Amino acid sequence: MVDSRKILVGALSVLMLCAGAPVASASGAALLVAQADAADTPVLAWGSCQEPGLERYQCAVADVPLDYARPRGKRLPLAVIRQPAADPARRIGTLFTAVGGPGGSGFDAAKGGSLADGELARRFDVVSMDQRGIGRSRQVRCFASAADQARFWGGVALPPVNAAEERQAERASRELARGCAEHDGALIQHLTTVDAARDLDLLRRAVGDRAMTFSGGSYASYLGEVYGALFDDRVRALQLNAMIDPDSYTNRTLDTLWRRSAGTEEVLREFARLCTEAGAGRCPLAGDTLAHNAKVLDRLKRGPITVGRGKDALELRYADVIPLHAQLLYDTERGWPALAELITGLERGPDGDPAPLREIYQITGFRLDFLDSFTAISCADNSLPPVPGAWPALARAYDAYAPTYGRHWLYSSQACASWAAPPQRYRGPWTLRSKTPALLINNRFDPVTSVAFAYDARREMGNAQLVVVDGHGHNPLGSTCTDRLRERYLIDLQLPAPGTQCTPDRQPFPNS
Repeated sequence: MVDSRKILVGALSVLMLCAGAPVASASGAALLVAQADAADTPVLAWGSCQEPGLERYQCAVADVPLDYARPRGKRLPLAVIRQPAADPARRIGTLFTAVGGPGGSGFDAAKGGSLADGELARRFDVVSMDQRGIGRSRQVRCFASAADQARFWGGVALPPVNAAEERQAERASRELARGCAEHDGALIQHLTTVDAARDLDLLRRAVGDRAMTFSGGSYASYLGEVYGALFDDRVRALQLNAMIDPDSYTNRTLDTLWRRSAGTEEVLREFARLCTEAGAGRCPLAGDTLAHNAKVLDRLKRGPITVGRGKDALELRYADVIPLHAQLLYDTERGWPALAELITGLERGPDGDPAPLREIYQITGFRLDFLDSFTAISCADNSLPPVPGAWPALARAYDAYAPTYGRHWLYSSQACASWAAPPQRYRGPWTLRSKTPALLINNRFDPVTSVAFAYDARREMGNAQLVVVDGHGHNPLGSTCTDRLRERYLIDLQLPAPGTQCTPDRQPFPNS
């Protein structure tokens, strides 16, 4: 049987090679490092954060090069936040952390809790940042005004479900790429993760650490992989979670999106299985869960569903529901029950209660600035065919392989088809030659970064050990097992025994 995936990915890979994306060799990697080493070390004038919700932290701004090829040229202000070590007498150094996305804000994450807890918070100053192009570190601008931004993101249906919406999506993807280039062309040339990794090394120098201690998950695992590949002689410890396969993500992005789609489908099946095992008392969709879900999604493809009646009714489109649907699979504790409630409410339609669905939709929605940053940083790093009109044909292949989520993940990248390649990228190799191997942690059933990505990342890095958590969701941390392993690694540089696995403290749909 002909493998349609191989034909599509292979043919489009030829198109990507024709586009002339920059390629980094070993000598090219040395140049990237040398350019960072030529930059001045930033001076961090720490002071109490003034922003509401951040008063217990210290804030500073690092002055870094906009373009590392011109290390003494134009500057970019990088917003940095610090949680000082709670036990300064036993302080080891600085633990750098970063937020996923790409597009997440270290400052916003700090508002929601702490940058680290327990023994890590006692033994390390914990430092995070808004990565370049995000939030307080020169948020990328793709529109003339906030109103234009809201009008764009509110008007485009992603993923599209018919030919008219596909044509609209293609026009919108070109408009977004053009808008980012017109409104922030100088910045978007310098938003690759290799730029962020060099910023990270400047921050290491700024705090006075001889070697990097870093922890990050999801997209931030990729930041750690890039840093380790470039600056492996400066790594003390790399603890990475929810792994990205760096080679596929960078050089064969269609393959990453294809495998991600299949992974999300697998977690949906797990959601259905565990919902049914839990019973109707703990999951209202227990029974023929997948059939209920398919019925609702098929109905949405024909047009919006209105939940409730009168002035409080809520209308939701397929393009509103599918991104939310995928996102709710990230979190088993709150997201999975909310997904069951979402499907049940949509199935009831006019007889359903719109209030909980409105709350779910509002709480889980992405900031519009996040969407701009996600697009700009992803397109800077990824390799996709420069043919926006190819997406409908690709979508049909993805639909056949991953009918629920295939086109959702595919269409998140269409703007990249019209994106100008940045002047500097890093495309491998990904080998880590640090004295201490990296510690990688991944859930067995992750809807975004499947465990297959983690096995590939371990192989490509070489000097890394993987712990698989026999659990579900996007964040593998937070259990007694993973917290203990993580502390022993980051504090004492002790790796768990090969083949170590963890079990979550809490299973989905627990007894009340």
